[in-house]
Amino acid sequence: MTSPVVSPPSAGSQFEALREIESRVLWLSSAIVHHANRVRPNPSGLKVGGHQASSASMVSVMTSLWFRHLRPEDRVSVKPHASPVLHAINYLLGRLDASYLPRLREFGGLQSYPSRIKDPDPVDYSTGSVGIGATATIWGAISRRYAGSVADGAAGTGRQYSLLGDAELDEGAIWEAILDPTAAELGEIVWVVDLNRQSLDRVVPNIASDKLQGMFTAAGWQVITLKYGQLLEDLFARRGGAELRRRIDEMTNPEYQRLLRCGAQELRQRLPGSGSAGAAIAALVAPLDDATLMEAIANLGGHDLGALDEAFSSVDDSRPTVIFAYTVKGHGLPTAGHPQNHSALLTEEQMRELAARTGTDLDDPWRGLTDGSPAQLLCARTAERLHRPDVTPKAPPALPVDIGRTPTGTATTQAALGRTLLDLTRAAPEAARRVVTVSPDVSSSTNLGGWVNKVGVWSSTERQNWFADDAETILHWREKPTGQHIELGIAEVNLVSLLGELGATWSRWGEPLLPIGVLYDPFVERALEPWSYGIYAGGQSILIGTPSGVTLAPEGGAHQSIKTPSIGLEQPGCVSYEPAFAIDTEWALLGSLAQLGKPDGSSAYLRLSTRPVDQSLAAVPADPAARERRRRQVLAGAYPLRRRNGARVTIAAMGALVPEALAAADRLEKAGTPADVVCVTSPNLLYRAVRARQGQEQADSWILDQVFPADRATPLVTVLDGHPHTLSFLATINRVATAALGVTRFGQSGSIKHVYRYHGLDADSIVRAALDLTD
Repeated sequence: MTSPVVSPPSAGSQFEALREIESRVLWLSSAIVHHANRVRPNPSGLKVGGHQASSASMVSVMTSLWFRHLRPEDRVSVKPHASPVLHAINYLLGRLDASYLPRLREFGGLQSYPSRIKDPDPVDYSTGSVGIGATATIWGAISRRYAGSVADGAAGTGRQYSLLGDAELDEGAIWEAILDPTAAELGEIVWVVDLNRQSLDRVVPNIASDKLQGMFTAAGWQVITLKYGQLLEDLFARRGGAELRRRIDEMTNPEYQRLLRCGAQELRQRLPGSGSAGAAIAALVAPLDDATLMEAIANLGGHDLGALDEAFSSVDDSRPTVIFAYTVKGHGLPTAGHPQNHSALLTEEQMRELAARTGTDLDDPWRGLTDGSPAQLLCARTAERLHRPDVTPKAPPALPVDIGRTPTGTATTQAALGRTLLDLTRAAPEAARRVVTVSPDVSSSTNLGGWVNKVGVWSSTERQNWFADDAETILHWREKPTGQHIELGIAEVNLVSLLGELGATWSRWGEPLLPIGVLYDPFVERALEPWSYGIYAGGQSILIGTPSGVTLAPEGGAHQSIKTPSIGLEQPGCVSYEPAFAIDTEWALLGSLAQLGKPDGSSAYLRLSTRPVDQSLAAVPADPAARERRRRQVLAGAYPLRRRNGARVTIAAMGALVPEALAAADRLEKAGTPADVVCVTSPNLLYRAVRARQGQEQADSWILDQVFPADRATPLVTVLDGHPHTLSFLATINRVATAALGVTRFGQSGSIKHVYRYHGLDADSIVRAALDLTD
């Protein structure tokens, strides 16, 4: 299927004011970068950076979008390197004080890339990690629709625009998102690809734009191509024009980019080429003056305001749309088309020439548009049109802190997840209605089946469940607009990207959600970067990795996570838990849910296990006050599971290894070496407590006094199903000798007994480590 090619209309007087704004945006975006690098004092000598050329290629697209087509309910993700253009536009709209314009990449100033949380002016989506900001609009659209289903449509409507560089299409995450079946249903999605055919290092030799357009078409997207501007289209309509179009269409990207660097005389020699059509092309361009000829060769659709206007007006809201806007990197600057212009900076002389051409002044760079001029009035009208009322977030519903059940028998922490979610629907239905779970085709294998059966699967429209009457079907896939589970196929990056946007609805739309993402723990590392980026952008969510560790035993090394416990320790904006018992899982999950959807909230990461554990080992206190004390300790990071008079060693164990720690303690006691046993639930919180005690962080440190009191300081054995360094810092609390046990090599298939012995995690290993320390 051939994508439609938009022919630009003639640009009349309606675009005169727009062209003046376009010129001013080009100047401001260039001056912002220039001032940061060549004017602002830089005692360190460290390169400040910025992207004048990458900004210039987006000036026309963003001018047309903001000043002609954008509505207050729309949201835009701006490609990272065009952040100066966004700030320039916000300045012209009165949304950014001029004092910030000289402060690009300065501490407390404008961020290097658009940031919802850190920039002083309005930013809809944080970008900076290639590919993630582009796809964020897909997940933002789903999140808005989901929040609307919870709040009876109160989350509103609006298009979701992504402005992305063509090099971002190299990212696999882009295509994972495009190919997700849900994306094809989102008519509010509009992507604009800045097709400048240059990367950081070079001109891309074979960008295969036709293939890219075909891939979007195959995924069900409307594809609009903006290749040439009006000046070239007029030339194509003359004698020899067909030959000129064919010549430009067929030349390679590097050859075209080289023509952009030619003077007029050299261009007349090179443009006709060596083919049979050369004479016709030469005759066509011969009457053109030098300035017109050089303007024509760079006259692409992505810089033609009339073409852009028609493209934005032709968007089909019944399906997602992608606009391929051909552009020149550095358009309007002396560096236009240069293969190494990515981080190139204009000289002072070049900036003065640009100032003269744009009617500005390098010595007064932030001067506004003339009061009462058509351009200034258009800015004022646009600012009024795009005004958004402040979002007042609703308070999240109240959550119980303790369901009240004391688990008995044998259970797993993974099963406790599903059990707690079901209990929540009865104990706090209003809060449970705000819970949304997301998984990558692992609902049944991560114990979400009961929850999915209870609440259904979210879909923008209700779909018939053809297996509803099948008695042998255990998991019922009922898709409906009120469902509370979303499944994205085997694509962890999609999952956590959606999770971040679901976790941002409280600040973006005023509707708090309680999002929980569940995936196999070994794949947390694959998903970590986009999830971390979601936290950076203000998304609050719970990520659950299960099953985890070498405790998977028969699954083998490929599915046995090793480094994930330290991820939970190190991730900013996140609290991590690795519970050993079902009751600990319930308390940790409820406590984590209570931190979502509010200005001072936090994300959480829970690492769960499929190992069946005797729940009586938890020794949950029967007294209500003692039980509440235990719960508070679980949420603070650890609790004493066993105390012995005259203890000579302390075993601090986490998660699935607690039964081995207790078994080792029994054997040590018989050998005359009594041992205290501490159950660690959150190394992350304990580490913060240690830093707080040292005056390095604002956090509670009371848990250290209760669990590791100085008067019970003994040599310490730490053990967990993960890398041992995760708990090794515990020895610094009382400055004691320590032995850190854990996993430091790839796993093996086998039984838990054999695998634990292989990694030195079994009771024998714990006993030997304790005796070595005490002897």
